[in-house]
Amino acid sequence: MGVLNITPDSFSDGGAYFDASAAVERGCELVGEGADIIDIGGESTRPGAEPVPAAEELRRIMPVLDALHCLAVPVSVDTSKPEVMRVALAGGAAMINDINAFRAQGALEAVAPTAAAVCVMHMQGEPRTMPSRATL
Repeated sequence: MGVLNITPDSFSDGGAYFDASAAVERGCELVGEGADIIDIGGESTRPGAEPVPAAEELRRIMPVLDALHCLAVPVSVDTSKPEVMRVALAGGAAMINDINAFRAQGALEAVAPTAAAVCVMHMQGEPRTMPSRATL
């Protein structure tokens, strides 16, 4: 899986792919390097991260999803917001990767009528509170 964090504060790449064109270019590189799926996310979930509105998350991910949809590999969208799920699935996302395990009201209803795959994740607390909830 090739991961594209389309955020200014990504823990893994320091925001290197916040620009949509840089993210698209990197997505193509990842496929060329052997990625079987590309996972894009528009909201940082690093410890201490603040949430972003759905409209901003969509502004970040949709140009990248639109451009990468033509690749020979599926594109996953990393989100916990049902409204983002619905738009991403309508835009061609093949999978939803939800760190909130589809617990948000309307999340299951957003994916259930589709043929999309789901990735059910787990976290302690939420990004804003993770540092205080970490255990050794």
